[in-house]
Amino acid sequence: MEAFIRNDQYNLIKRQVKNLVNGHAAAQHEGVLKALKEMTEENVIEAFTSLTEEQRQLLSPVTEVENKEQGEKFLNGLKRYVIPFNKLSEQTLKKLFPKAKKLKLPDLESMDLREISYLAWNDQGSSKMYLVANHHQKLIGVQGTFKYAGKKGICTICHGYEEIGLFSAEVKGADKGTFKKRGNYICRDSEKCNLTLTSLDKLHDFISRLNQ
Repeated sequence: MEAFIRNDQYNLIKRQVKNLVNGHAAAQHEGVLKALKEMTEENVIEAFTSLTEEQRQLLSPVTEVENKEQGEKFLNGLKRYVIPFNKLSEQTLKKLFPKAKKLKLPDLESMDLREISYLAWNDQGSSKMYLVANHHQKLIGVQGTFKYAGKKGICTICHGYEEIGLFSAEVKGADKGTFKKRGNYICRDSEKCNLTLTSLDKLHDFISRLNQ
């Protein structure tokens, strides 16, 4: 079977597994546990627009998870079916950011591409930040600045409560030759953001706003 699970969908399944394990640990009434199992299965299936019968059979044992060990075993079994993010080369990244002089690249070799919905990194020594994502079935790069807020808040992309900062990028204004800044608060740690993300909707909304 080919990989069919996106990183954000895998994160959602992890969250559902955690809720199920916590439910069993609380020794709830059998009727409550039954409802929790049904809701878990429904949330997992609804995360996908379409599934083959084979894919459904792979996901359906989620309702059998009762403890942490079973949860880890189930998730490890799914990991091989997670779609990796685009394999990026130095040349590809430079093409995405043609205006960036002396572009400092992240350590691509150390990344687990199955744990990435988007790639972001800071240019050490400056306030510049680079973001790469698949948007409307096309790989795009967005360059901006990142200013750490010095506190925790809600990330626009993953909607998690994490350390955040303001990412802003210059976009063309209504009048020819004019520019304006647009942006929002996102996670300071993009790796943690990628592990928290359970839907691509907010990511696409964020990128669309920057490209309007």
